[in-house]
Order: sequence, then C-alpha cells, then structure tokens
Amino acid sequence: MSPPGRPKDEYRSARHEGTAVSHADQSARALALGTSTLYEASGLPCAVDPAIRAVWVGAAVAAPAYPVRCSPGDNLAIHLAVERAPRGSVLVVTADDFVAGYWGEVLTVAAEAAGIVGLVIDGGVRDVAAMTRRRFPVFSRGISVRGTIKASAPSVGQPILMAGVPIAAGDWVVADDDGVVVIPSARIGGVLAAGEARAQKEADFMARLARGESTVDLLGLSAWRTRA
Repeated sequence: MSPPGRPKDEYRSARHEGTAVSHADQSARALALGTSTLYEASGLPCAVDPAIRAVWVGAAVAAPAYPVRCSPGDNLAIHLAVERAPRGSVLVVTADDFVAGYWGEVLTVAAEAAGIVGLVIDGGVRDVAAMTRRRFPVFSRGISVRGTIKASAPSVGQPILMAGVPIAAGDWVVADDDGVVVIPSARIGGVLAAGEARAQKEADFMARLARGESTVDLLGLSAWRTRA
C-alpha cells in the first residue's frame, strides 16, 4: 500500500517493465478467449455469481485485481482504492450484495485518470449512460439511483470473498458479456494455455460442423438416436 502523498507503484512502471509486457500479453490472450472458454478450461470454481453482469453491452476487461470491501451503503473504501490501486488494475468490490449507487460518473473519471481499467462490484452503480459513453468497463449486481455515505472503510487492497469467490490483489479478473471469472495469479499462465488449446479444439469442431457433420456424431451421442 502506498503511503498518502507518495506515488503508487504502477504495473507499467520502469521497475516492472517486464511484468507490464507480460500483463499486456496475458490481458490480450484472456480477452480473445473470453470468460466461458477460460472457465471451462480452468477446472476451477472461479465463476462469480452470474447476477453480476456487464452494465453496457460489449464491456470487457482482463487485468489484475485490486480488492475492496465496503460497508453496505458506504463507498469510502472505493475512494481510497482509486487513490491506492496500481495502474492497470481492475477494482473488485464487495458490498455484501447491498445494491446502492456506490459508483458513478465522478468515480469513473477519477479512475480513468488513475489508470484503473475497470470495476466489478457486488453492489450497485449509477450514471450508466456516462459509463457507456466513456466505454469504461463496469460489471455490477444492480443499478440504483440511491446514493451512499462515506463513514467506514473495512478493507482496501486486502483479500476478500466476493459472491463465493476468494480474490487477492494480483489475481486475474476477466469479465465480458458472458460473466466474470477470477483466476489465481499463480494459475493464469496454465489457464491461458489450456484455454488456447480448448479454443483450437473448438475451432476444429466448428470447421467440421460447417462441412455438414452432426453435433450428435461429433459429441458421441449417436446411440441416443434410437433411445429418444
């Protein structure tokens, strides 16, 4: 955690140049594969509650997590996180599924200036038109005009449990129109490789379908033709 008033560490700082290149490559690969393929390939219980959805169609992000825990109806911890999170992070916020407007256009503008690349929140947001216009990726349990107070900050940058999935700083969050998955940082390389192998297998499968082969035959289900 960076002390107040001092520059925060950045994923793209010179000190971490090699890591920045690696993160950019991992992000591009993860986005190309998508959450469904990554989930199936991972073999991990890494899918966040499907009620947490993209706020605007086409929103997508793949980046290291910066976890935050808010008290229900209180967004002070988010303001602190925007100040402290490394550039290139996606904020992952739990508010114990209490839906209110924890995040809106003000925090979106502040986050963009701080180099934060997205938000996943088990809570609510507002100012959806502004986030859509700015193309800032946001994934939320709900949308609410109801504002929040700023009186407590239970956890900023520390591990959290969000919708049943444990998340620590640096774990990989991948989110798109299909949902949100969280891959432990130590597993991201293997999961990406497994995902790419699965994607190639699926591409071959699609090519055979395009040539007229049947899903029933390709999936080994032909015996069911005489049973159903």
